Amino acid sequence: MANSPPSPKPPLHNIFTAVPPHYDLVNRIGTLGMDKRWRRLAAQACLETKPRRILDIGCGTGDLTINIARLARKDTEIVGLDYSLPMLERAQNKAEKAGVSKSIRFIEGEASHLPFPGASFDVAAISFAFRNLTYKNPICQQHFAEVLRILKPGGRYVIVESSQPENSFIRACFHLYMRAFVKPMGIIFSGNTGAYRYLAESTIKYYSPREVRDLLTSAGFREVKYRPLFFGAAGIHVAVK
Repeated sequence: MANSPPSPKPPLHNIFTAVPPHYDLVNRIGTLGMDKRWRRLAAQACLETKPRRILDIGCGTGDLTINIARLARKDTEIVGLDYSLPMLERAQNKAEKAGVSKSIRFIEGEASHLPFPGASFDVAAISFAFRNLTYKNPICQQHFAEVLRILKPGGRYVIVESSQPENSFIRACFHLYMRAFVKPMGIIFSGNTGAYRYLAESTIKYYSPREVRDLLTSAGFREVKYRPLFFGAAGIHVAVK
């Protein structure tokens, strides 16, 4: 019998399998180090309701997952999921160095097919991967449906992501910074032109806070709250199932 053809890779899979060796460094430089504080704030938002089970979707190299583990109670179950095995390997190494590896379970999987039963998490979180799942992504609605499925009633979806500053001058400066500095810097450090062209352009063209709110409410979430960060260049959304 002939072997069945391999299943198609999810959108952007190749990009996020290629960038891990330089991903953290480019994030630090590209955000002037502010992404570390933003993830701490997102971790605090995740823990506000004292959840017992938390899922970090698209956990990448584990920064948000590790922040949650550092701040959470010892009985909190924390799972980090990503479809890039190289990302997960780096995340595991970082968790071990941070002394929190026993508190975290890292799993390879896709956001559109979460490998968990329904109503199994109190909080779902995502840091700087929400844009990749929603911006011109044909499986965007499938991702929302999966998050709603695995959240318990009243469960919260905490999102920290790039955004669009309301002030037109600040927004123009932000876009110029992404195109003139972050994109070429990422290409120089990684040698991956396609990855950092996508990362810069998707950030520049991404939705406003109101458009993200509308995406979440139309998908079935309620009580969407937003906190702008650094003049609105990024922000934290919290949506309730």
